[in-house]
Amino acid sequence: MRTIVADGLTLEPQVAAHAEEMFAVLSDPAIYEYERQAPASLDWLRQRYARLESRRSADGREQWLNWVIRLASGELAGYVQATVTEEGRAGIAYELASRYWGRGLARRAVEAMTDELATHYRVQTLTAVLKRANHRSRRLLERLGFSPVSAEDGRVGADEILMERPIAAP
Repeated sequence: MRTIVADGLTLEPQVAAHAEEMFAVLSDPAIYEYERQAPASLDWLRQRYARLESRRSADGREQWLNWVIRLASGELAGYVQATVTEEGRAGIAYELASRYWGRGLARRAVEAMTDELATHYRVQTLTAVLKRANHRSRRLLERLGFSPVSAEDGRVGADEILMERPIAAP
């Protein structure tokens, strides 16, 4: 994985050493209105990040690419991530602390990651799953060119939407 510098932010490959800074970011209760829950502890997050440093699933069929988003000020704002399959697909996710919402940071970070995935990982299709009630995330994905797709195969829950975007080869 490479460090990606783009438009006022840097995407750093996530490592266990980021856990302390990211624990503060991920402790923001506003980001859990629609998704999961905050990390149980700093130690739990450090161990999770250490496991993810392998960058591969146990069976080796998926690449796990995780970046933290560092601002020009030096602060960490959140993360972007992609699970890349052998078929040229990537499921993406992102999370920013609420104090950074509405500034275009998520859009810029996801665009930078998308360029990296297309150029260096041969990804041709991006997918994202979100809660139906998460209108902020849906608007972001639509601005990035994602569209809702049918998910009748059980890939998403009844309260979720699957969105997809093809990406052109560089």
